[in-house]
Amino acid sequence: MKLRNLFMIAIVSAVTFTSCEDKEKKAQEEKERMEMEQMEAERESEMQAQEEKMEMESNSIAAKAMATPTLSTLVSAMQNAELAQMMKEDEGPFTVFAPTNDAFSKVDKTALDNLMKPENKKNLQNVLKYHVVSGKITSSDLAAEIQANNGTFKFSTVEGAELTATMSGDKIVLKDGNGKTANIVQADVEASNGVVHVIDAVVMKKS
Repeated sequence: MKLRNLFMIAIVSAVTFTSCEDKEKKAQEEKERMEMEQMEAERESEMQAQEEKMEMESNSIAAKAMATPTLSTLVSAMQNAELAQMMKEDEGPFTVFAPTNDAFSKVDKTALDNLMKPENKKNLQNVLKYHVVSGKITSSDLAAEIQANNGTFKFSTVEGAELTATMSGDKIVLKDGNGKTANIVQADVEASNGVVHVIDAVVMKKS
């Protein structure tokens, strides 16, 4: 009888031990499955973020400028000033008043050549930043602000100095710190990180 009891206890113990082992195994398998799912979700999230970044950059202000032959001088200036990457990767949004090649040709060649030199990078950055505004401002936004402010709308650039916008007929005109003007000749070029308005002159802050 005693032997039989010991045998029964041994069987129950074995069953209990096996049951515990099975639970631990299942718990471990569930843990591993959840970890795999989390890793897969993180990998998919990273891939999606990378795809979104590539799409944003391919439609960025810098990409739009690079794809426009009449803005090649501006692109060269942005690259020399090490601002092209910012206009490509920074989400902004920005409003850029982009001078055409003809606009740059009106600038004194010696002065422009000097600006493009590596040692004058800071000055070139300041000139270009005078053409950039933080935030997205469409041509209709500008027109509305001009009308709301009795025909003259002043706003700050990324460089810190102001530009003044007025209307000439149905065209928007920018006046820089020296009183010189530039016309918006192509408005509202949409980019993933802002908007570009093409202008026919290079604007300069008050010298």
